[in-house]
Amino acid sequence: MRDKVYLVFDKTKVSLKIKSILIKKVNITSLRKSNIIIVLGGDGFMLQTLKKLHKYKKPFYGINSGNYGFLMNKFSNENFIKNLNISNSVKIYPLQMTVTNKKNQTKKSIAINEVSILRQSKQASSISITANNKNIIKNLISDGVLVSTPAGSTAYNLSAHGPILNLDSRKLAVTPISPFRPRRWKGTIISDKSKILIKNLDTNKRPISAVADNFEVRNAKTIKIQANKKISFELLYDKNNSLHKKIKIEQTRKETSNN
Repeated sequence: MRDKVYLVFDKTKVSLKIKSILIKKVNITSLRKSNIIIVLGGDGFMLQTLKKLHKYKKPFYGINSGNYGFLMNKFSNENFIKNLNISNSVKIYPLQMTVTNKKNQTKKSIAINEVSILRQSKQASSISITANNKNIIKNLISDGVLVSTPAGSTAYNLSAHGPILNLDSRKLAVTPISPFRPRRWKGTIISDKSKILIKNLDTNKRPISAVADNFEVRNAKTIKIQANKKISFELLYDKNNSLHKKIKIEQTRKETSNN
């Protein structure tokens, strides 16, 4: 039963309006006593909440009050209780990012969508990428590169013309951002068992930052990335609005001027 709710919400007018409706429909309780966490907000707020509360090992049901809301469900006042009770569960796994900066300080974070390696100045980045000690590319001159999970492959990765991955593909997408050399390199798809190492080849002239979703480390020297299967997030989706279905829609969507 999903009858003991811990409610998390951002401060937008839409979220506060939905909150005022929900408190009359569900049993709101403390985080420890709850058996479900309902999140009101957009994808960004959901990512923050997942990272903050995943240690409690509760399922998350998101209600969109932002823009696209890929990780979220649409709110239906009339059908909310029914949708919640018959919602389907899906587990997703994050990436583990370990960064060493120019001062040889090490910083770690997880990323649910992607790890972004971004140029930090007007100079393009110059980086090498290996997976399991084998070269993917020896010197990529670009605005950066993305390593995306299947769940994150429809976010920044898609905007950078990267591939959309099936949720159960057990793959990661490595996608360049505005590549200059080699100009025609479109990226690659690798196993989610891969251990990725990205090195900044010119830390003085071409500084880069490493970003795990919204956690940034500047002046990165080396970045290690791999899937972290020790951490999982259980997300709940309405039966007619599953994450698998959303990904399939994106895979078949045709770009138009209205999209």
